[in-house]
Amino acid sequence: MASSAPALHFDTDFRPHVGQAVPQAPGVVRVTAPNASPYTFTGTNSFLIGREKLALIDPGPEDERHEAALRAAMAGRPLTAIILTHTHRDHSAAAARWRRDTGAPLWFGGPHRLSRPLRRFERNALRNSADWDLVPDRTLVDGEAVVAGDLGVVAHATPGHCANHLAFGLAGTDILLSGDHVMGWNSTLVSAPDGSMADYFASLDKLIALPYRLYLPAHGGPIADGPAHAAALKAHRQMRNEQVIAAVRNGAKTIGAVVDAIYPTQPAKVRRAAAMTIGAHMEYLEARGELRVKRGLFGLRLG
Repeated sequence: MASSAPALHFDTDFRPHVGQAVPQAPGVVRVTAPNASPYTFTGTNSFLIGREKLALIDPGPEDERHEAALRAAMAGRPLTAIILTHTHRDHSAAAARWRRDTGAPLWFGGPHRLSRPLRRFERNALRNSADWDLVPDRTLVDGEAVVAGDLGVVAHATPGHCANHLAFGLAGTDILLSGDHVMGWNSTLVSAPDGSMADYFASLDKLIALPYRLYLPAHGGPIADGPAHAAALKAHRQMRNEQVIAAVRNGAKTIGAVVDAIYPTQPAKVRRAAAMTIGAHMEYLEARGELRVKRGLFGLRLG
């Protein structure tokens, strides 16, 4: 039977115009940071929201060039809030400095936290990538409406990539700032226990049902039909679940062996990220009773 899910297309031709203010919609400007990498694509997208007053969403890395580009885009307009989609450092590292230098309050979904407790002998692969000590002046909760600059936005809890992830809908529009949850250039890294595949699936379903169409992600370019792309991402991840099960049935006993079976020709950096996400798939399938996992001092065995 043919799948009814939309075909998944990744836009890897996006040109960010790093350091320039690029209008995305009335009252929405993107400035991309110069921190391109295999994990951040062309760099972190910071957004200035508002007309006469502004809010800064995801100030990004500590980088003098990026700060100067953002200040130029602000053109002297007052900053009323600094808002984070989540507390991975490519989004949040500059937040404390912006708060200190401008006096604007910092809003996000609470301090960084794991999606579940660490198990014995386990380490969080993304521990050094998160701002654990950053505390919000205001903790935003699911469905909360706030004024960002002089525009209304609604916070939507979208855990999965990490536990405190939020997306932001612009009131009265079909625009959603989707953070790292839905991106157009690649599927989202989900690394347990920092993230959760079960939460990721649930948050995709949530966004698909919301009345937003144009997604502005934190990496890469705009997504013209966000719900269709989110549905395609969901189908892609469901296909990965099937591939994990097939690899184990064919004899793969470790995450590394599963990665070898699914990504036989990918470069090392891609395979490292793939191993994190395959681990999250494994936990998801284990919880559903579709995979057996034995854990010990020297790692885990699949069956």
